[in-house]
Amino acid sequence: MGEIAEAMRIIYIHQYFKTPTEGGAVRSYHLAKGLVDAGHEVEMITGGSINGYDQRWIDGIKVHYLPVAYDQKFGFLKRSWAFLNYVRQAKKLIKKLPRPDLLYVTSTPLTTGLIGLWAKKSLAIPYIFEVRDLWPQAPIEVGAIKNPVLKSSLKGLERKIYQRAMGLVALSPGIADHLRKVTPNQKIHLIPNFSDLDRFFPMEKSQFSLQKYGLQNSLTIAYTGALGKVNAVDELLTLAELAKIRGKNWQFLIMGEGSYKSKLQDFASEKLLSNVRFLPFGSKDKVNEVLGLADFSWISFAHLPVLKTNSPNKFFDALAAGKAILVNHKGWVYDLVKTHQLGISCLPSKVNSAFAKLEEIESAPHQLEKMGNNSRKLAEQYFSKELAISRLNHAIGPKNSPPNSVGRKDILMA
Repeated sequence: MGEIAEAMRIIYIHQYFKTPTEGGAVRSYHLAKGLVDAGHEVEMITGGSINGYDQRWIDGIKVHYLPVAYDQKFGFLKRSWAFLNYVRQAKKLIKKLPRPDLLYVTSTPLTTGLIGLWAKKSLAIPYIFEVRDLWPQAPIEVGAIKNPVLKSSLKGLERKIYQRAMGLVALSPGIADHLRKVTPNQKIHLIPNFSDLDRFFPMEKSQFSLQKYGLQNSLTIAYTGALGKVNAVDELLTLAELAKIRGKNWQFLIMGEGSYKSKLQDFASEKLLSNVRFLPFGSKDKVNEVLGLADFSWISFAHLPVLKTNSPNKFFDALAAGKAILVNHKGWVYDLVKTHQLGISCLPSKVNSAFAKLEEIESAPHQLEKMGNNSRKLAEQYFSKELAISRLNHAIGPKNSPPNSVGRKDILMA
């Protein structure tokens, strides 16, 4: 394929597009806005409208909302219908829009790749595919997909989507490694999730903020993210229960929504965990406010090999907020925490040693301050949104890197 013009019309495909005021994963908002600021014309096609098609201009991005309802609480069949319905409606809309130069397609789900395949075959429009996590490997390991024929079919679809893309974007070194195994000759660009250094920033605990949330000035651990099966927030409640048993006045804040929220609340109620507070899901500004109350940010996933490759937004928010990190699993995040002295690990087999370390840090505030400073410094050096936008502009530009363009420096970022 020849070179792409410097200024392009780009259709950005993301089924779950969110803005900072809505909260949640806002990567696509920042990347799309960065493309607009660089002179590109960007139209976002997303789902979520329940009253029919809607269209809005958001910070220079023309956003098309398709009437496709989705909730994490949906069962497998209802989720599958939502995914395929989004694909059908997006294809129908693309045919009505002015012809773009490029489709930028982001997962999950993997089914968004069907739009890229269709656009390339039927309309001769190239696409770049962004791999946020490993589908179908994640639902297979979680046990959501068990049928051998379906597993094989989805893996074949994954390979086809990767091979026919103009290039691939990986969100972590582990994802990039997987992509190279599946498509050895494909162009791969590493663009991790990133920190919004303006919206998130270190905040001192104040008596006013503590009183607002009814908290004491004691060691506080916060989780800000999805409350699903794979998020393993139950392990944070186990730590809270241990703190209660051992007479610690530590506090645990859980801010988020998801299919497991009621189960977590029931467990906390049954165990009489008065040291645990559940807070409503909120905007990014609210997340920063909650992180400002915390000493540690809890980063957790279920203990499945595929989840070691994740690039969680909540981790990068916590880095920008200058928080020490408490991580429950080994993987890329664990390596970053260990290498850059961002915090400590709390693996299921080593909860007692992690508890002892927390006790030590509780009586040595300078350690906590150092970890928080290291977090902010890492965010500024490697994970600013400006750097991510620069990498994206390079990935779609006329002078794309050669195949396997993930640099060795990036792979060893941990």
